[in-house]
Amino acid sequence: MKEIGIHSPKVHVEMDYYLKGSIADNTVENGVTEVRSFFDVESDHSEEDLIEVIQLAKKGCFAESLVKTTVPLKSICTLNGTEVNIA
Repeated sequence: MKEIGIHSPKVHVEMDYYLKGSIADNTVENGVTEVRSFFDVESDHSEEDLIEVIQLAKKGCFAESLVKTTVPLKSICTLNGTEVNIA
């Protein structure tokens, strides 16, 4: 474990998304075109140490991993207690 003193850690995440079409017309679709994360860190430690800590945090971040890699999605739907297959 790294012992790095950080006075003010902040992370801000933005994404560009779209939603188009119509639910009524069965043409609705959505997507995300980009996700950006901003790290703002204040500390008295060296830049090298801080970069290493941020890199480790990014490696352990489930959200970044989910965005960067394809992940299978299993969607289970039940209606009135019975599982149904919805494509």
